[in-house]
Amino acid sequence: MQKFTLHQGLVAPMDRENVDTDAIIPKQFLKSIKKTGFGVNLFDEWRYLDAGFPGQDPLSRQPNPDFVLNQPRYAGASILLARKNFGCGSSREHAPWALDQYGFRAIIAPSYADIFFNNSFKNGLLPIVLPEAQVARLFDEVRAFPGYALTIDLARQVIVKAQGEELPFEVQAFRKYCLVNGFDDIGLTLLQSDKIKAFEAQRLASKPWLNHTVAG
Repeated sequence: MQKFTLHQGLVAPMDRENVDTDAIIPKQFLKSIKKTGFGVNLFDEWRYLDAGFPGQDPLSRQPNPDFVLNQPRYAGASILLARKNFGCGSSREHAPWALDQYGFRAIIAPSYADIFFNNSFKNGLLPIVLPEAQVARLFDEVRAFPGYALTIDLARQVIVKAQGEELPFEVQAFRKYCLVNGFDDIGLTLLQSDKIKAFEAQRLASKPWLNHTVAG
């Protein structure tokens, strides 16, 4: 998992409440058995005018010119500004995969659905919670200033605006530790590899029959 320490990026505004996971990555794209390739279908039904299907060449699609991520001023955005209850709906882990693979490193919103919130941390995506009034002000500023960018300093737990104003945010200490070090669940488990090997060696020494397989 990619480490998250200090990130500066262009901000794209998703000015909708209750954006659910089926909007983030529609159900027809969940058929893949891989964890990759979902970024091209992020917000697919809003992003394109034609119906999409898995494996389709994105260059053959009809982009919706009115959708925010298709507007040139937001090309390359890596911070998504959203409204309350972002990520509601089904618990699909594909939603943070799609956001991450599109290029987003962080989301800023007043609130999130619990499962999406937890899945984001586990996949290297930082969901930041700010008061609704602060989020509304950020929306105004993003619209007013093309090229609007923010710096997210996870170590200090602050968002830094271009003029230097800082917006503090909270993050649970263990989640922060995992993001800063780039540890997903597998990475955390591998930190204990010496203890796991020692346990397996002791177990086989005391119960040697476990080391034998039964012929089929």
